[in-house]
Amino acid sequence: MNFQHKPVLFDETIESLNIRPDGIYIDGTAGGGGHSQAIADRLTTGRLIAIDQDPDAIQTVTERFRGNPHVSVYHANFSEMVQAAQRFQIDSVDGVLLDIGVSSYQLDTPERGFSYHYDAPLDMRMSQEGTSAKDLVNTLSWQELARIISRYGEDKNARAIAKGIEKARETAPIETTLQLAEIVKSSVPAAVRREPGHPARKTFQALRIAVNGELDRLSQGLDAAFSLLKPGGRLAIITFHSLEDRMVKQRMAEWCTGCTCPPDFPVCVCGKKPRAELLYKKGLAPSEQELEQNPRSRSARLRVCIKL
Repeated sequence: MNFQHKPVLFDETIESLNIRPDGIYIDGTAGGGGHSQAIADRLTTGRLIAIDQDPDAIQTVTERFRGNPHVSVYHANFSEMVQAAQRFQIDSVDGVLLDIGVSSYQLDTPERGFSYHYDAPLDMRMSQEGTSAKDLVNTLSWQELARIISRYGEDKNARAIAKGIEKARETAPIETTLQLAEIVKSSVPAAVRREPGHPARKTFQALRIAVNGELDRLSQGLDAAFSLLKPGGRLAIITFHSLEDRMVKQRMAEWCTGCTCPPDFPVCVCGKKPRAELLYKKGLAPSEQELEQNPRSRSARLRVCIKL
């Protein structure tokens, strides 16, 4: 197994963490260990907890950091990072990194069932456990499927796609990625089929988010990460679509908001003080050079906040 993943905004992310040689850090999405390696290389007496929910990733980073006294590997979703820190007798950290979304390895391994580019079992489970995409498309009502595709895929054709799925499964169960991709393609208007990109892209994104509970886990992970940060600690998050980015932006804005008293009040009575400050006001997007080298980075956004 070769869990390779080219981290997006790599240098910017590592620089943003402002890694101290004696600091304590969490990489909540270790993947193939690229970010973790860069953090570990900067430590002398510090600690790194590398977390991932994917068993393949855990196997990879365990091998990669075998014998490294500064790195501890923990198999879990990043939303469980407080439990991970407690497991290693850590109560606060200097930095947390989250690289949200599906990895290149997961996309490019056909049998994982994330991509409509390969014919494979319809799976999409990052943890390789629990309910799969096949389960959802074959058991949910068309109304529930339409809600998922509309909410998580932001696809205006969600209703037509969901009804197309319902009709197709009456003949035979939907079991593979290409089966689903063709059903979506045949369910949308001809004008949509002529647009750039595959018409199933948003449906696959929506099902992946639903299968893995990604937005709920992200919300939990944001709160967990911020609770663990020491004053001056940094939280760096890379997102890849608008739903994730909106959540991160809004949560960081909440942490950075101080007094909410009406402007005509002579003194503050609410007592609210900002708990964080943004490192980048609008976040960072990939450079033109990175976009040329890695087209998948196009939608990425890095947001970083510093706990006060």
